[in-house]
Amino acid sequence: MTETTEQAKEGLWGREGFREDPYVTAESLEDAGDAAAVILPLAAWLALPEDVRFDTNRKIGVSIAPGEKIDPLLPSLDRIPLIALQFPAFNDGRSYSKAELLKSQHNFKGELRAVGDVLIDQVAYMLRTGFDTLKVAHAVTLSRLAAHNLHDAPVYYQPGRGSHTVPGAYSWRRIPGA
Repeated sequence: MTETTEQAKEGLWGREGFREDPYVTAESLEDAGDAAAVILPLAAWLALPEDVRFDTNRKIGVSIAPGEKIDPLLPSLDRIPLIALQFPAFNDGRSYSKAELLKSQHNFKGELRAVGDVLIDQVAYMLRTGFDTLKVAHAVTLSRLAAHNLHDAPVYYQPGRGSHTVPGAYSWRRIPGA
C-alpha cells in the first residue's frame, strides 16, 4: 500500500491531503497514557484543573457533541489547540453552526476538526464554515478525497469563509447578478 492509502485509512484529511493524526482520542488523561496530544470530551476537559489544561507539555484538545454548548470554551479559545466537533450522523448539522460561530464570531485560531459521519457532499460546506481537518470514516469519502476528487458548487447565496466579496454587490452572493 502507498503512504497516501495508509494515511487515508486513518482518515485525517486537510486541504493539503491526508496526514498522520498526532492526536489520541481518549475519555480521560489517564486513558491517553503518555500521548503528547490528546482530545478529551467536553466534560472531561472541563473537569481538569486549568494548569493541567494549559500549562503542560501536552496538547489537550476538546471534543464537542452536537447537543453540547461551546460557551464554556469561549474564555479560553486562544489557549485551546484543537476543537473537534462531532457529526454522529450525516444529517445532523448542529456542528456546522458551532464551526461558523467559533471561526467567524469568536475568532478561534486553533485547529477545527469535523469528526464522524462525514460524506463527500459535505466536505466543501465544512471547509466553507471553517473546518481545518476532517476525521473521515466513510469509505466512499475516503477514496474520493484520496483521489483529490472534491467538487464544489459554483455559486453560493449565503456568505461563508470561501465567498468572494465584490464592491457594490450583495454580501450574500458570490457573483453579482445580471
